[in-house]
Amino acid sequence: MFRESDLIDVWFDSGAMPYAQLHYPFENKELIDQRKAFPPHYIAEGVDQTRGWFYTLHAIATMCFDSVAYKNVISNGLVLDKNGNKMSKRLGNAVDPFTTIPKYGPDATRWYMITNAQPWDNLKFDTDGIAEVQRKFFGTLYNTYGFFAIYANIDGFKFDENNRTPLELRSELDRWIISKLHSLIKLVTAELDDYNPTPAARAIEAFVDEHLSNWYVRLSRKRFWQGEMSADKKAAYETLFECLQVIAQLSSPYAPFFSDWLFRNLTSCLQGEALPENSPLKHQSIHLSFLVEANPAAIDIELEERMGFAQEISSMILSIRKKENIRVRQPLQTIRIPVLSQKDKDRIASVKDIILAETNVKQLELVSEEEAHIVKNLKLNFKTLGTKCGKNMKAVQAFAAANGEAIIKGIERDGRFVVPVEGGEIELIHEDVDIIPVDIPGWKVANDGALTVALDVNISEELRQEGIAREFVNRIQNLRKEAGFDVTDRISVKIESKEAFRQAVIANSEYIRGQILADDLQMVDSLTGGTTVEIEEGLTTQIALAKLN
Repeated sequence: MFRESDLIDVWFDSGAMPYAQLHYPFENKELIDQRKAFPPHYIAEGVDQTRGWFYTLHAIATMCFDSVAYKNVISNGLVLDKNGNKMSKRLGNAVDPFTTIPKYGPDATRWYMITNAQPWDNLKFDTDGIAEVQRKFFGTLYNTYGFFAIYANIDGFKFDENNRTPLELRSELDRWIISKLHSLIKLVTAELDDYNPTPAARAIEAFVDEHLSNWYVRLSRKRFWQGEMSADKKAAYETLFECLQVIAQLSSPYAPFFSDWLFRNLTSCLQGEALPENSPLKHQSIHLSFLVEANPAAIDIELEERMGFAQEISSMILSIRKKENIRVRQPLQTIRIPVLSQKDKDRIASVKDIILAETNVKQLELVSEEEAHIVKNLKLNFKTLGTKCGKNMKAVQAFAAANGEAIIKGIERDGRFVVPVEGGEIELIHEDVDIIPVDIPGWKVANDGALTVALDVNISEELRQEGIAREFVNRIQNLRKEAGFDVTDRISVKIESKEAFRQAVIANSEYIRGQILADDLQMVDSLTGGTTVEIEEGLTTQIALAKLN
């Protein structure tokens, strides 16, 4: 090895990298001359190199080969501290990666950096954000896999590629999550093909948190709890397996270690059958596998939109409960939803049972705007309208004051409303206005775009007793876990009786026994050796459990 004395400039030297790495022109001439290894599909470098390396790459490629130096470029922004200042040893705000990565892990660190900001934007680096990624994404995905593994091991479930339940024979919930999964594959593939990693990773996060864990798994729990391996239970296992496998693949460019761990846990027991058949599950590492392609036949946009209604309405109802401090375990009587079209009415009606189960409400009424008796006020968003309206702002304000109801109806129905002004017109859209529903006696109202829901918050004595029964179920289930009982163990229960809840337990004893797998449920005047639990604020009692099998 010797030092090269003939250098123009170190940047021009680095700009020759595409050819120098192949020892061109002394070797591999055909790779460059026949454009087999040049120009590369993309390069990535810091924004501070736009006048250095980026320029010299193109200068040499243009002078020597009459070609661009690369087809795509990701110009990385700078990593700043959490306050937006440049990191500096002098200021003491530099983050040591050799401390951060061992503490939080490389996968969580990578995921945080890619999802927190686009690569070409500056990143405000905050270790609290990595901890949030650990909890919200990796923790949720780990717990979802853990749920699958626990029940699959109990039931002896083993995924069989050659004996999968056809999609058309699976439940609507299964078909919905598979549709969302293939829509996700389509989106992530398109974004990564376009060198746009941030929205792809954010979409994976949203799928795992909002759709897979907090909707599909939660709504499917009872299917996994069934005693026998029915066709529906088998389909649920297959669906969850497919989702976890594909999420591992989609996540692997961002989180190579966790994704490989998840993939191997799912497939290691299947490789014996997969290898002879040369199936996609034969690989010992996810990084050797090919990403499954999106299947257009599995995507059902209408089903996704219907379930989207269920999710959005449930979220609005639960937000009202939270605001009014009404726990979800307390049943309520009625949801009332004014619908704007027959199509919306049909969609909401088709997911009615899911909404009621998710929000713990007895009935749902779909009514017209007039029947709902809901008053809505209009408030203009001057932040967005300032630029849009300019000198016409006063005219728009006057029109809105006189025609608020018409504007609300137009925006809710069509997503837009045109306001006539001198010399033309101005279009108002959702972001230009705030639609504020007014509560009616005994009801609380919430609005989100075209959707308005009203919740009856009156609690009758019968509803109150049901709520107490559900609180007992929750406390006893917690005691089962603390005692280390298996999910299938049958138990007997003794409860120290108190006047405040005696009737509630008696009236709902069959429901309580069914939920906690109790063959025997007794209320006794006094109890020793039990566990003290709080049923409601200020109301405690003793509960004792015994395993029967």
